[in-house]
Parts: sequence; structure tokens; C-alpha cells
Amino acid sequence: MLEVQGLWAGYDDVAVVRDVDLEVPPKGATAVLGANGAGKTTLFRAIVGLIRPRGGCMRFDGEPLSGRAPHEVVRRGIVYVPAERELFPQLTVEQHLELGAYCVPGAFRSRRQLAYDLFPRLAERKRQRAGTLSGGEQQMLAIARALMASPRLLLLDEPSTGLAPRLVAELYRLLAALLREGVTILLAEQHVQAALKFCQRVYVLKDGRIAYGGPAEALRGNPELSRTYLGESRGSPDPTVGPP
Repeated sequence: MLEVQGLWAGYDDVAVVRDVDLEVPPKGATAVLGANGAGKTTLFRAIVGLIRPRGGCMRFDGEPLSGRAPHEVVRRGIVYVPAERELFPQLTVEQHLELGAYCVPGAFRSRRQLAYDLFPRLAERKRQRAGTLSGGEQQMLAIARALMASPRLLLLDEPSTGLAPRLVAELYRLLAALLREGVTILLAEQHVQAALKFCQRVYVLKDGRIAYGGPAEALRGNPELSRTYLGESRGSPDPTVGPP
């Protein structure tokens, strides 16, 4: 579905992502792992057009993606949920969903119902302001808002940041439900064990370059190989987080 070849991207005169090759197959979950500063967010921002790549090419369903503006990327079916969530504290849950549906206004009611079916807690709080929600509920809202645009590929940047282990497990159960709805997921994570259990394919970024790319099972089932690429195990070991 998504092909990234020889991608270089960064800020000012600093190259953060260097010669990255990455593929995301459809109807599954792919993870990008790495420490803070490894380049995960820069990679995602380049994919969705928030920063302009310095080199390389990207394709979505075989069509060129490089150089497209963020709103064009959204209309093509790629939606990005940043780690900061970027909610409006004074707006209600329902108002956020309305904002998310700006490019598919005719499908608002059906998309809203899907969001509430997937996230019943949001339905209970639809008139509540985002600033009063818990951290887990805010993450649900950020994802639900993204779903309103009918994404085919959902990019999630550190979705478990700041969540307790119990909420991390709940989050991944909800993401599994999205996969069953046909949404393809590309996520960046520091909760390594959760990501390895959930995703079929994994890439490890180190100093802006791909250190490993292949089946998640290879790292999940080989502690020595996992330590080689990922160092000490980080993140939630919660056994309730499993593959969809």
C-alpha cells in the first residue's frame, strides 16, 4: 500500500531521516520502533506532507505521494494522529468528530456511528469538552477524529504515550477492531513488547536509518536479536496485548 524508497528528511540543515526504505502492506499493522530522536516522527511527518523530503520517493497504491500537501494526502486516504493528539480543549467530543469529517461531509452520520461503536466511552461523553477527558479518553478521541476522514492508512505516532499499562492493553484491543474494519495501521512506538505482539511487520530506526526491517515474529521470538536492535526491553509487557 505504502512504499518509501531512499527517503531523506529533516529540519533546516539537519538530516534526521537518512536513506529510509519502508513498505506497508495492506490490511495489517506495521510498526516503526526506536528510541527518542531516532527519526520516527520526522518519518511520519514527511509521509503526510508536513515536511518536504530532501530526497527519495514515496508511493501510495502505486501513485506518487512525494510533494503533496497535507490536505491532499488526507483526501487520498492517509490520516496522521500525532503523539501530542492536538485536541481543542474547549471543544466537545462531538465537535471534534465534526472537524474530522470535513473532507467527507456526506458521510458524517455513518462515520460518527462507527466511531461511537468502536469507542462507546466517547458516546457517553459526546457533549463533554476534550480538556476534561482522561488521557486514555483523549487518545480515543484523537483516533476517532482521524477515523471520521475514512482513512485507508492510519499513522499513529506513539499512541500509548502517557497511558497506564491497563490502558495500553485497552488501546491495542481497540486498534485490533480497526484492523477488522479494514483500516491499515502504521504506528511508531516505544512500548516495544506491545507493538511486537500487535504488528506483523516491524522496522527499527537507529540514528535516522533502518537498522532492521522484517517480520515482527523474528524479534518477538529471539531475545538476543531483539536486544541487538532494540537494546533493553522497554514498554509494557502486558500479556493481554496480543495480535488481532
